[in-house]
Amino acid sequence: MRRALVTGGAGTIGSAVVRRLLRDGDWRVRVADHRPAPGWMRDGCELATGDLRDPAAAARAVAGTTHVIHLAAIVGGIANFHRLPFTLTEVNNALTGAVVHAALDEDVERFTYVSSSMVFERVATFPTREADLAGCPAPHSAYGFSKLSGEVYTRAAHDQHGLRFTICRPFNAYGPGELPDRDEPGVAHAVPDLIAKVLAGQRPLQIFGSGEQTRTLTHVDDIADGVVTATGSPAGENEDFNISASEERTIAEIAELIWSACGEDPAQFALEHLPTFAVDVQRRWPSVDKARRLLGWEARIDLRDGLADTVRWLRAASGAGVASR
Repeated sequence: MRRALVTGGAGTIGSAVVRRLLRDGDWRVRVADHRPAPGWMRDGCELATGDLRDPAAAARAVAGTTHVIHLAAIVGGIANFHRLPFTLTEVNNALTGAVVHAALDEDVERFTYVSSSMVFERVATFPTREADLAGCPAPHSAYGFSKLSGEVYTRAAHDQHGLRFTICRPFNAYGPGELPDRDEPGVAHAVPDLIAKVLAGQRPLQIFGSGEQTRTLTHVDDIADGVVTATGSPAGENEDFNISASEERTIAEIAELIWSACGEDPAQFALEHLPTFAVDVQRRWPSVDKARRLLGWEARIDLRDGLADTVRWLRAASGAGVASR
């Protein structure tokens, strides 16, 4: 039986990845995260404790595993990128460096680095292929740079020491599991942030910027399936993949879909445009041909269904005051 460590496994994507691994039945799962693990995770997984920036803690977490799926990072919405640039850079690089080193020492069968669409922050080719990264200017944002740096760590460990790797780049993750920050809009990702505003009765609905920015929303369960598929597939070895849906939508369109998913009258929908941030990617639309061709994988959850699922979860989680997914 394969033994997987999921770093950041109590987060939104991490929890979905852990669920997907457990559902497969062919994995024993260990979770490393500074956040408390929910009951179902404590019952079904081994838990690793300690700060993964510490090489000794990273080594203990990786010991005895065959696969590492590295998600641990400081993430969040657009406001978080601007509020914590130094912290993002310092912490994310330290985490990746220590975990990659431990994976090398353990000689794992596969190290999967979960990167981000933000490595393509300044890309000008659409739909964006994996190969377009080579000609893409480096990200302006500290977060995008930290995720790109993690890809460099991973490839360098392969080139010098033979680390067998897979790089997965989720695009615009949404779904049950992420609570918005009530006091600071933009710290959470756009979908929970907008849902919370609608449920709180905000009229008109506030968005950052013109609303013409585009995103390709991808449900966390689809992302989890893509990450696990790439990790377990021989065709995924030493490859990088865009893990994404394929439908490009403007922020204004997404806001209107969320409005309807919350049960509001479409005729009452109106937007208020707030000043945006220094880094606000204007277009995000990936090619998913490589994952389809090499892995036989593609996203399957319809956006309207996924948003309705997220609204239901957020209503329940907000009422309970905690997230339990």
